Amino acid sequence: MRSEISFIDLRSDTVTRPTPEMRRAMAEAEVGDDVYGEDPTVNRLQETAADMLGFEAALFVPTGSMGNQVALAVHTRPGEEVVCDADSHILHYEMAAMAALSGLLPRVLRTADGFPDAQQVTDAIQPDIGYLARTGLVSLENSHNRGGGAVMEVEKQREVQKAAHSKGVPVHLDGARIFNAAAALGVDVREVAKGFDSVMFCLSKGLGAPVGSLLCGSTDFIKEARRVRKRFGGGMRQAGVLAAPGLIALERMTGRLIEDHDRARRIAGALVRLPGIQFASMPRTNILVFTVGPEWFEDEMPEDGNFAGRFVAHLKENGILALALDKNKVRMVTHYDLPEDVVERTIMAVSRV
Repeated sequence: MRSEISFIDLRSDTVTRPTPEMRRAMAEAEVGDDVYGEDPTVNRLQETAADMLGFEAALFVPTGSMGNQVALAVHTRPGEEVVCDADSHILHYEMAAMAALSGLLPRVLRTADGFPDAQQVTDAIQPDIGYLARTGLVSLENSHNRGGGAVMEVEKQREVQKAAHSKGVPVHLDGARIFNAAAALGVDVREVAKGFDSVMFCLSKGLGAPVGSLLCGSTDFIKEARRVRKRFGGGMRQAGVLAAPGLIALERMTGRLIEDHDRARRIAGALVRLPGIQFASMPRTNILVFTVGPEWFEDEMPEDGNFAGRFVAHLKENGILALALDKNKVRMVTHYDLPEDVVERTIMAVSRV
């Protein structure tokens, strides 16, 4: 049995704890030295991930950020540009690593929903002229974190891929929550991954594993990615104890993500009826992002204009943890490690606020 928790934690799906089955798998995992490629559990996880997404090979990395940055480094050369959305994870939450580690510059695109279209990508790719930086990579994100868990349609992905490939530019997918995207679209995850030169996805979010991500690509790409992982400090030894819960995540947890999506929609459906709360779009996956306006506060207007911060602080007083993205935006994320009555208790707490 899980111990009772004091708060309902909706800050992220990264707060999930490993299941009892995952803990047993960790304790019983067969291990070896992964730097030498000799950890059988890691190898099995990599093979399973590659097969599920339709790639030749995969590489186990400690974090999604490392997976993204390894991909950027393999695809590009220093001094090149990476085309990405203005709200993308690689731009906001990866510590300027593309510049610090690989000497890359983002070519930022402003989009309505986090997803550039083919024409935007075509226009952003630099012509091959001696006084311009080359475009080394196009990076997409599906589902989109700061976009409120928005999902990019497969057809739109194909159009962007075609536009980039026609210019000789590879395309990477930050698919941290790719299984959420597939569930929302009602397609096999291979369809979401298809056509990309590399895909990264996380085990430690909605899938519930305690650590780790996978980077998928061709055999040659992954061979070079292994070298870059080591350069970035990501070489692991007896990592089978970390890979074992990842296998459980892929085998047991992908099919239940639709439950998290349903909870997110139910919470959003109640919140949107309250004064001062607005959604740019209703959630399709497990992430809710909404703005809190002055109408919410009546007599307690925050003097500093930090509506989201005050809202989140009040929620915490009522037993709910959420995340303020800025002075106006709040994020909530549903996941498996929540009580059955999370929807009702969240709505009740917000109503008390």
